Amino acid sequence: MEVQGLYAIAVAIIMGCGAIAAGLGNSAVASKVVEGITRQPELRGQLLTTLFISVGLIEAMPIIGVVMAFILLFR
Repeated sequence: MEVQGLYAIAVAIIMGCGAIAAGLGNSAVASKVVEGITRQPELRGQLLTTLFISVGLIEAMPIIGVVMAFILLFR
């Protein structure tokens, strides 16, 4: 197998793991926010703000992984 093929496999693994990890992280954060809102509805605004910040940070990691994967693929 040539090196470019190995790079393609590495890129697929990086992107797949990033997508799975982001999905699991987003679902964990969202479930805890929904749980918090049901327990204390008066904190809904603060919890949603925290949710959006957390989801943004969680989604940044797969984007960084995709950029690193493309750098690896097209070097």
